[in-house]
Amino acid sequence: VQLQASGGGLVQPGGSLRLSCAASGRTFSNYAMGWFRQAPGKERESLAAINWSGGTTDYVDSVKGRFTISRDNAKSTVYLQMNSLKPEDTAVYYCAASRFGRVGLGPADYDYWGQGTLVTVSS
Repeated sequence: VQLQASGGGLVQPGGSLRLSCAASGRTFSNYAMGWFRQAPGKERESLAAINWSGGTTDYVDSVKGRFTISRDNAKSTVYLQMNSLKPEDTAVYYCAASRFGRVGLGPADYDYWGQGTLVTVSS
């Protein structure tokens, strides 16, 4: 699976962005998808995950109620809607695909990774 993340950019605090991750190469609907981020000098952080069908999602506490993960299997794309953005959300955001198909996985369970898209939250 090849993953191409897009949608990052500069946004003011309190603003919104929607990230997209387009997949190609294999059957997208077989894979669970996750979004991660890595800020400078920090470890990669799991943010959100969605199972193969889109029926189950999971979020880290720091983004619950602000971020929403969704997928469109017909378009082989996963999205991350980010609202109420804060300066501490500044990071490179990555999407990833896991053959296990379910949520509740760690980074090591993801088989394919996108190249990352930079999100900067600043006034």
